[in-house]
Amino acid sequence: MWARNGRELFYMAPNGLNGVTIAAGTNFKAGSPTRLIERRYFSETAFVGRTYDVSSDGQRFLMIRLGRASGEAAERSNIIVVQGWFEELKRLVPSGN
Repeated sequence: MWARNGRELFYMAPNGLNGVTIAAGTNFKAGSPTRLIERRYFSETAFVGRTYDVSSDGQRFLMIRLGRASGEAAERSNIIVVQGWFEELKRLVPSGN
């Protein structure tokens, strides 16, 4: 997946998420890959599509984490689900304006 600035490419490797910088210019020139995340995350090879996403600033990643590694502390996670957000959006930004 390309970063929004077009200067970095993110991709899943067998042991995590990598990034590589891309030089601007008429010729394609990639730098050396850098391991960004080494933890185990879901990356099903039979799945058609991406199993992760990158924030607009390219600094945060959304991924499905697999089970904890031995000795790793448990983390508490919260998910907030907002229902009816599209109706609220239509109320705040009426179409036709």
